[in-house]
Amino acid sequence: MHVLQYLEAAARRFPDKAALIDETETVTYAEYRNRVDRIATAIARATDAVNSPVVVLIDRNAAGICTMLGVTASHNFYVPIDASQPIDRIETILSAMRPALMISIHGNLPEGLSVDVPVLEYDVIADTEPDDALLLSRMRSIVDTDPLYAICTSGSTGVPKGVLISHRSVLDFIPVFTKTFGLTETDVFGNQAPFDFDVSVKDIYSAIYLGATVYVIPKVCFVMPKKLVEALDDQNVTTIIWAVSAMCIAAGMNAFKHRVPQKLRHVMFSGEVMPIKMLNIWRAYVPDATYVNLYGPTEITCNCMYYIVDRAFEPTELLPLGVPFENEDVMVLNENDRPVGPGETGEICVRGTCLALGYYNNPERTAAAFVQNPLNTAYPERIYRTGDLAKLNEDGTLVFAARKDFQIKHMGHRIELEEIEAHIGAVDGVRRTCCLFDTNRNKIVACFSGEATKEEIIETLKKKLPKYMIPNIFMQMERLPLTKNGKIDRKTLREEYDARC
Repeated sequence: MHVLQYLEAAARRFPDKAALIDETETVTYAEYRNRVDRIATAIARATDAVNSPVVVLIDRNAAGICTMLGVTASHNFYVPIDASQPIDRIETILSAMRPALMISIHGNLPEGLSVDVPVLEYDVIADTEPDDALLLSRMRSIVDTDPLYAICTSGSTGVPKGVLISHRSVLDFIPVFTKTFGLTETDVFGNQAPFDFDVSVKDIYSAIYLGATVYVIPKVCFVMPKKLVEALDDQNVTTIIWAVSAMCIAAGMNAFKHRVPQKLRHVMFSGEVMPIKMLNIWRAYVPDATYVNLYGPTEITCNCMYYIVDRAFEPTELLPLGVPFENEDVMVLNENDRPVGPGETGEICVRGTCLALGYYNNPERTAAAFVQNPLNTAYPERIYRTGDLAKLNEDGTLVFAARKDFQIKHMGHRIELEEIEAHIGAVDGVRRTCCLFDTNRNKIVACFSGEATKEEIIETLKKKLPKYMIPNIFMQMERLPLTKNGKIDRKTLREEYDARC
């Protein structure tokens, strides 16, 4: 069993239907399937590797989606990397993943990138004549526990972690996800999430499971909100599954005063806490849509909980996390690994088929996060410790409370503050550094001592980190407060930052 069976079925049922739409082309399901076969044939001829990573340098286009599934059909797993990221970061990921191949889309290989693996060009491999016998032999050997993709998330050591998800986890989640919200083949998914962000998994695989359409919204629309609402309306988008940050862009820049999308019936969001003020703007202009708060880290295949917004919320309230999806069990455990009671806060832990295989080529981090269920001592059973803290209210609802460690959620991405600190600390003239997250202003704060300037630090970070990881506020200090053990006193530092603000 594998996810390509979804595409095969959709191509049989809807060969002439639009499967993928981007700025430049519309791809039917028949063409979608054909392109995947062509790309897979080229990959299989280029390498004997199976169940190995193949990096896909992605942009926002249909070609990237076809390429990722082409990797799948070659019996390998795809590693999507945003081609616009700093070269140093791309090279760090390549070094960690050690891919069998890398695929460039429409010549998007960054100039100056050092690559020691073969590079294939989409425009060439997409013209390869499919080899049915070769593809059949590759796909026959796929089992559902084989890896499907690896998404690279921030790592505390400065090296991104490759979260490895199997076919089985997606096969388990997508039918439940689509059934829960009544999604059908008539839906048009307005894709906002980059393909290296697991929110996009729901767009891509829900569509091929149902035989629905994915419209890849042009990137420019998210800096020109008027164009965004025009695009949603012109393309008859019915369903959006967006990061909270994207929702706030549309609401905060008064896009709906220009035009209101008429076909939207599902508005789903995740990645960080949704500001009620922004949600209320959406609900005022698009009142007939169903609004869903989704929760879950990449390590549990997109989402493990959902809450359908069924009432008005005051700006000071928090949206509940809701209930688990079918076949997923969510536990909130206290410091003694026992379930919390009403009014208590604990760590969200998850069990089920949804769990990732682990972190690629990183057994230490895997062992620390994917552990034996402490409530079950009778047989082996893995759970994933999310590091997210939640409070169980007296009425039985669960709400997000905080992070257990130094990880944050910013602009839809999970970020290890320690990774940013590692890169700032390497800048000449920086003596010590510590990063904080201002949740009220949704900003990353870099505190540092030394002779280096803010401008020098930013110039260095631009070469090392994606834009969403570069701090928004810099606070230069004579010296950072320390504990008795010589460690940076984050509590005192937070108090000093709050006093300055």
